[in-house]
Amino acid sequence: MKLEDLLRLVEDDDDGLLQVKQPAAFKPLGDDARLLESFKEIEDFYAANGREPGPSETSVHEYRLCNRLAAIRTSPEKLEKLRPFDSRELLGKPVSSIDDIFADDSMGLLDDGAEDIFKMKHVPTDVDLPDRIAKRKPCKDFAEFELLFKQCQVELVAGVRESRKFTGEQQIKEGHFFIVHGVMVYVAHVGAPERIAKNGKMNARLRCIYQNGTESDILLRSLARELYRDDAGRRILDSRDKALEALEGITDEDKPSGYIYILKSLSENPEIAGIDHLYKIGFTTGSVQDRIKNAAHEATYLMAPVKAVMAFQCYNMNTQKFEHLIHTFFGNHCLNVEVIDAKGQKAVPKEWFIAPIQAIELAVQLLINGEIVHYRYDGDKQEVVLR
Repeated sequence: MKLEDLLRLVEDDDDGLLQVKQPAAFKPLGDDARLLESFKEIEDFYAANGREPGPSETSVHEYRLCNRLAAIRTSPEKLEKLRPFDSRELLGKPVSSIDDIFADDSMGLLDDGAEDIFKMKHVPTDVDLPDRIAKRKPCKDFAEFELLFKQCQVELVAGVRESRKFTGEQQIKEGHFFIVHGVMVYVAHVGAPERIAKNGKMNARLRCIYQNGTESDILLRSLARELYRDDAGRRILDSRDKALEALEGITDEDKPSGYIYILKSLSENPEIAGIDHLYKIGFTTGSVQDRIKNAAHEATYLMAPVKAVMAFQCYNMNTQKFEHLIHTFFGNHCLNVEVIDAKGQKAVPKEWFIAPIQAIELAVQLLINGEIVHYRYDGDKQEVVLR
């Protein structure tokens, strides 16, 4: 076609078929502002990297964007609101006509001369199927699990939890989190073992809660199969799992520094006993029990017995920075009280803080992995938050 013929076609475009529609401007609209801004972050990542964000184990930012995109794709309401702004087709093309169906025929099933799509090949006639197929449905009590998902995400960012590649069915346990096809899954219940397969292998029904507010009663081995098939499938380790696996990796070159411990006062003094969420965070190079056995006679322990809540063994830790970092972190929430020691002298005990045990445990984990400088304690929310 000659240039003059092409120009003539453009001039005769009465129906505007050749006009390029500009994408809608990205403007926050009322309550949807946060949703639009969060999606813009995903688009900015795609523009900078030429790909979608994935479940990265090295970039917290990319990991969060990956989860956010997965949640959007599974929400019809969010898809409807964001499609006008999806300039890079990250949400897929909407199917609204027969033409869309033909245009999206990536498998060539609708081409002329294609084989009969109803003719099955290489399919065994004797298939061992379970009694019922698990289907996802809305989780009516999702509010009870929503906080667990949020806490898991916070702990992943903080390094308290860690995602690793799924490697075996034995890792699927009640109370554990997984990531399959970009969606976080919580195993709320593992049913009684039941014999399903002809090969005699045992199986069990699960109650799985998904981050998008749905649930299913998928079989344990079915979940395992999906995790195997998903190249990005992950299991999420909590602090105890990490500690157990970390012990296996400790070598002779790692030097034990001691123990960080968290204590609760057993004082009968109303001024002390009446304070909620009061804990002491301390460090010892020896045994925790030896360190606190004379607590009732030491001002640092409020001249009263104490109970050890938890302890963390530390390796290669700079103990000189411990007290400074803890006091900086919980500085505005440190107990300020005078006690009379055994010699009748006044003393102001240190390292007693007023904060929920979950926040203190998270702070200690951040201290151990060196990430505490990026976080602060919000006393109003009683939460550990990013600076």
